[in-house]
This record gives sequence, structure tokens and C-alpha cells, in this order.
Amino acid sequence: MHPAGNYNRRAPWGIPKGAPDPDEPLEETARRETLEETGVLVPGAMVDLGHVDYTRSKKRVHAFAAPAPEGAAPRCASWEVDKAEFIEITRARRIIHPDQAVFLDRLQRYLAPELGQAEAEKTTA
Repeated sequence: MHPAGNYNRRAPWGIPKGAPDPDEPLEETARRETLEETGVLVPGAMVDLGHVDYTRSKKRVHAFAAPAPEGAAPRCASWEVDKAEFIEITRARRIIHPDQAVFLDRLQRYLAPELGQAEAEKTTA
């Protein structure tokens, strides 16, 4: 999703995110924020992709992944969002918030562990 507002005109895209309600599990926060910001209800199991601490603000962001529900069509469901769509991972790497790019790496390792291992070996060789 892309954040709304003139200030965010050139801001990078990112995952739906927000603060958990009191005593709300992080996975439930991810479901709620996805629904609130994109209109997509995510049922079923989610994969915990861990967290990152933003370089500049030190904000901690947790990420979860799940298959898109059949027929899901993201939309701008909040005033905070001016664009919401499913994006192919190569394009996502070009437009995502730099501090969130690690989530794409983790997702790819989860989806294709043998490819993730090969990439890690190339990087360390």
C-alpha cells in the first residue's frame, strides 16, 4: 500500500501496519491493519516474517504473510492509503520502504527455501 497525502507523494510503498490494541496479539494486529487499510480479510494461518527496526525512526515493524484469499482485490479502505494493490515481488523490491525490503527476502526464503539458500551462498562466496 502507498500512504496518502501530499507529504507522502514520493514516499515508498509498504506493508499495512499499525500499533496493536492493548493485549492484541501481533498476528491479529496484522489482520486488522490489512483489513482496515486494504479491505482484504485474511483468514487462516499466517507466517511470521519477524520484525525490523527502522534505521532513522527506530520504529519496530512486525510482518506476517499469508496467501491472498480467492478473489481478493485490495482497495484504498482508509484515508491513510492512496494506492493498494498486489505487486509482483521484483517491482515490490523497487518501490518498498528500504527498511521493509528484508521482509521480501524472508518471504522468498519461506516460499522457496532452496532458492533462498542458493542466494545466500552466492552472497557469501
